[in-house]
Amino acid sequence: MHEAVAAIAACGVSPLVRIAANEGWMVKTHGIIVPLLYTADDARRLVQSAKFPPVGNRGFGSPFPMEKFGGPTQTEYLQQANDALVTIVQIETREALDNVDAIAKVPGIDVLFVGPFDLGNNIGHSILDGKMHNELKEAIGKIKRAAEENQKRSGIYATSGDQAREFADQGFNMVSVVADMVALPAYMTSALTAAKGSYVHSALNMGKGAMSGLAKMTGAEGK
Repeated sequence: MHEAVAAIAACGVSPLVRIAANEGWMVKTHGIIVPLLYTADDARRLVQSAKFPPVGNRGFGSPFPMEKFGGPTQTEYLQQANDALVTIVQIETREALDNVDAIAKVPGIDVLFVGPFDLGNNIGHSILDGKMHNELKEAIGKIKRAAEENQKRSGIYATSGDQAREFADQGFNMVSVVADMVALPAYMTSALTAAKGSYVHSALNMGKGAMSGLAKMTGAEGK
């Protein structure tokens, strides 16, 4: 992860890392996305891990952070780190949804990020065939409103460019466009289909091959 973060930052882009759970030792990048938050106390523990004193209790002494921000001195980094580090929490459980207003009020939490698939599963309205139940849509709206009412940003996971545009038009500040595990197979399938040609074209080629084989069998070579 250290190498990936440095490579991305060197291009002038802020890398965001989604860690597996609310584990303080992993909070070490420009922005952190934390799943499986349930309560405001969980959010406060995250802030304690992500921010330096007096806001949190993150230790200062690692040689790695400065290189990820273009090489500031330790003093320069420390002076701006608490404002620059983005702390993002995923709201994707029933308990987190019930506590979303309290979570949004926690100082140091910057973004409420909706995980619609897990949220749908957890509230009993799974996304099936790409369709969202109205209660899931209402839950997503509740999270967005909680962010806005507490001067926080809102984010959401999308599975396509069209869906991402729809969420952006609704006012979400941070929208994922597509995941690599979706984009790569889709592109490769499209490219392979184009390379093979249409079914009609493929059938014609197969027909030509069959006729050529038949001609060889009945022509001079077949005598």
